Amino acid sequence: MITFPSAKLNIGLRVTEKRPDGYHNLQTLFYQIPLHDSLEILPSKEGMLWDDSSDLPEDNLVIKAYRAVQKIYPTLPAVRIFLRKRIPMGSGLGGGSSDATATLLMFNRLFDLGMSDTTLHHLATGLGADCPFFLKTSPHIAEGIGDILEPFPLDLTGYYLTLVFPGIHISTKEAYTAVPVGQPEEDLRTSLNRPISEWKEWVKNDFEKNLFVAYPTLAEIKKSLYASGAIYASMSGSGSAIYGLSHEPLNIDNYATKTLKL
Repeated sequence: MITFPSAKLNIGLRVTEKRPDGYHNLQTLFYQIPLHDSLEILPSKEGMLWDDSSDLPEDNLVIKAYRAVQKIYPTLPAVRIFLRKRIPMGSGLGGGSSDATATLLMFNRLFDLGMSDTTLHHLATGLGADCPFFLKTSPHIAEGIGDILEPFPLDLTGYYLTLVFPGIHISTKEAYTAVPVGQPEEDLRTSLNRPISEWKEWVKNDFEKNLFVAYPTLAEIKKSLYASGAIYASMSGSGSAIYGLSHEPLNIDNYATKTLKL
């Protein structure tokens, strides 16, 4: 069985409060985009294997997903896993989370496990805050630590998406260390219902404030996207990919980019 886990954008990301358990509550919109990894899982008679070229360590989220299912189904058959990465790691585009959730769904189908939506959501939440979103197929507002999801009717069909990859890896711990925390001026739902031409002033990513100081390249990329004609530009998640939405393809020099038609 083969599937193609998709990447996501964070459109707006407000960190609203720090929780007693050390996590943070947030509000964001998750939007899937047509950038995909390739994940194949096959039954194996040779024991648990994964493709050598994938170099999947035990702490990889795909392997963690396998182990999570195995705890519920100890007699889960051995498999061979092939993972081909196209979504850059450490980019804030959710590639690892998407791969992990796809693994849960594939095991459920491949071995007819009959896991309910509730069980899948529980397992996905245990793997990472972004993971439950990838059980969905449409845009969702995410709250709590990212696991409380509500459908939101946003359609960006027809826009061009320019993704810029600066080659900077920002750990989640680093990103959250100095992120400003507080309630936004207005609810993200209200901001997203404004014309996209107004998002620049209203749809913010709270991680940009301090990370743009620590990594000035990120601020320069965002500035370049607007200078090239982006209607809206932002960092996705806690970085480091920066994206721009536009009516026409954008030309950004000196950085690795990918342009997609939504």
